[in-house]
Formats: sequence, structure tokens, C-alpha cells
Amino acid sequence: MPSARTSRTTTSAAQFVPSGEDWAALRSAADGCRGCDLYQDATQTVFGEGPVPAKLMMVGECPGDREDTDGHVFVGPAGRLLDKALAAAGIDRSKTYLTNAVKHFRFTERGKRRIHQTPRRGEVVACFPWLREEIRVARPKLVVCLGAVAAKAVLGPSFKLTEHRGEVLEHEGLRVGVTVHPSAVVRAENFTEAFDAFVADLTALKKS
Repeated sequence: MPSARTSRTTTSAAQFVPSGEDWAALRSAADGCRGCDLYQDATQTVFGEGPVPAKLMMVGECPGDREDTDGHVFVGPAGRLLDKALAAAGIDRSKTYLTNAVKHFRFTERGKRRIHQTPRRGEVVACFPWLREEIRVARPKLVVCLGAVAAKAVLGPSFKLTEHRGEVLEHEGLRVGVTVHPSAVVRAENFTEAFDAFVADLTALKKS
């Protein structure tokens, strides 16, 4: 299997997104998305999950290896960390709509392992029509972007997460909160400090 690092042409998912449809129709259509080349190496589309409508939506980066295999969002190590942080912040995951800015796993192969790669900006832009429709059908009162990729997908490429972490911003009729991605907490040198800061962000955003 070729690596997703291979140079290919990125277009847009717009032609595959059914306009004005409900969540089930969007989810079904996403399985056939060829809006960028990541689908060629990924196992499947990993669409968002959760209640529709939802008061709270959380947007991550892209599926990881476990998500790509299972077909569900946030079920790998970062997802387990997110579950703990949500519980500590008093947020019910079952009442939260969870998704990613990019719906296919981007990776490079290293032996038998598939190593996650950060999506390119072009892939994020190509996939944005799906996220836009998810926001439309979920009608969240607050969108929380987990990490810089998600934040830049929603707020624009010049957005700097480090300058606005833990804040809620108004953007094109949306209330958008920003914090780090749970994978950054998993990798943190001082895990306890990073986890506590992440929970503090989520708690503050929930109350905003």
C-alpha cells in the first residue's frame, strides 16, 4: 500500500456533498467521497457521531489508525484520553457531537505500522464541505476545536491557537472555542500538568 505522503492532486469534496440533506444522508454520501486522494489509502470514511442536534460539537484533526480500522471517531489513545478529560470537566460525551476536520486517515508506513501524518492544508480545505454540513445539521451552540488543524479549518489558516487557547470566539455566526488536541496531552512530557490544563480549558469552555 502506498503512503499517503505520496504527492497527488487535491480537489474538493463539494461535488460529493448532498446539499440540504439530513445527517443520515450525509453520512451515507460520505462513504463515497473522493474529494481528495486520502481515500485511496484509508480503510474507510470516518464520519462524525453524536446527537443531532447537539448543543456542543467537538472537532479534531483526522482519524487515527484505530479510528480508520473501526470506523468511529475518537476511539484510539487520544479518544480514551478525551473521554477522561470530558468526564473530569463534567461533559457528557453521549450528548456531544464529535467529528474531525478531515474524514480519512493520513499516514505513512513504517514496517507494519501506519504512522499518523498531519493533514495538508489542501486536504483540510477539500474536506471542509463535510464539516460545514455537519455544523448545519447539528446546530451546535458551541463548536470546540481540538488542536491547530481543526481551529484553522474553522477559523482560517492564519489563526494561532497558542494566542487564543481556552477562549471562545465569534466567527461567521458561530461560537468557537479552542484548545489543544488530546493527542498533544498523550505525548506531553509532563502528562499530569498537560492533562490538568486540558481539563481546565474544557471546563471553562463549557461554562462560557
